[in-house]
Amino acid sequence: MASISLRGVQKAFGDNPPVIRNVDLEIGNNEFCVFLGPSGCGKSTLLRLIAGLEDVTDGDVSIGGKLVNDVGAAQRGVAMVFQSYALFPHMTVYENMAFGLKLAKLPKADIDRKVREAARVLQLEALLDRHPKALSGGQRQRVAIGRAIVREPGVFLFDEPLSNLDATLRGQTRIEIARLHRQFAQASVVYVTHDQIEAMTLADKIVLLHSGQDTERYGSIAQVGAPLELYHRPASRFVAGFIGSPRMNFLPARVHAVEANGVSVTLEGSGESVRLAVRGDGLAVGASVTLGVRPEHLELQGAAPAASLDHQDSLVIRRAVTLIEELGEHSYVHLEQPGGAALIAKAPGDARLQSGEPAQFRANAAACHLFAEDGFAVAPLVAAAQPAL
Repeated sequence: MASISLRGVQKAFGDNPPVIRNVDLEIGNNEFCVFLGPSGCGKSTLLRLIAGLEDVTDGDVSIGGKLVNDVGAAQRGVAMVFQSYALFPHMTVYENMAFGLKLAKLPKADIDRKVREAARVLQLEALLDRHPKALSGGQRQRVAIGRAIVREPGVFLFDEPLSNLDATLRGQTRIEIARLHRQFAQASVVYVTHDQIEAMTLADKIVLLHSGQDTERYGSIAQVGAPLELYHRPASRFVAGFIGSPRMNFLPARVHAVEANGVSVTLEGSGESVRLAVRGDGLAVGASVTLGVRPEHLELQGAAPAASLDHQDSLVIRRAVTLIEELGEHSYVHLEQPGGAALIAKAPGDARLQSGEPAQFRANAAACHLFAEDGFAVAPLVAAAQPAL
């Protein structure tokens, strides 16, 4: 097993601006850490810096307490699984899995034992004599994982391993990887993906990187934490918008009052108000802010007119329905919103709603988020792992 430490890590190619900026990160022994972010945010580059496939421009990379800046990839004690599988087409499954062990000059009996044990765990025993061209995409990915397992590394590195698989195989292989991590719990895992479902279901810790479109923060960490921490307590509007599907609704608002027990805001264009238990430090009455609420936290209330909405501890909105996406057990209801911004609510699949008719939804204030004009979340009065919904 091996912990990973990144201190002030930066990476630039030539004279271009850094694609990785001032990354400080600790990944513990046995931890499953996912690098998450949109395409082009630098997550694969960060993985390659750990693997030793790229040299750091500045900063230090340590594995198992040992500085490895000048240590070659083959000597770092890591095993990498690539998106493209990287299997030798002229070799059988057995030969592909045994290749690294042969290079390490292990005894033949040890190689055979390790390969067959990995094949048993990955359900590849019946495929050991086949060549890659005779395998499905999911089987090829399992061979690539098996080739990594037999080396018994302290660190597994996965670079978007499921991107080439269809939706069904992605789900199946994701479960396989989670099971393998529990079975080989002595190893740490760093896993790169742009798919938040993979991140939320696999990770002990998520490292979310800023979008490449954000030139000021590109290549830096937006937030680090457990999956539910990023979901319930996003540090910024970027994090809130990236985690969750459909994405969080962002509603323009203005500060109505700043009080000891929280901040009251009024939605622009509609006048609906809600009081949030957040700190008012630095917020002035009349300041422009953004109220965030997830579709799944908007509860259908029926079509009765709302009572007085001023200074309520719940957000109550009444809008015309513009579109209904029926998905069976539930539906996503698109609502009319001043300014044309997206506003989506989640409703039961049997809800009687019609396009063009009004509907009323309610969200507990504890499920709402407030973002200042700079995009960062306004801190709650009392820190909590997740809101009481």
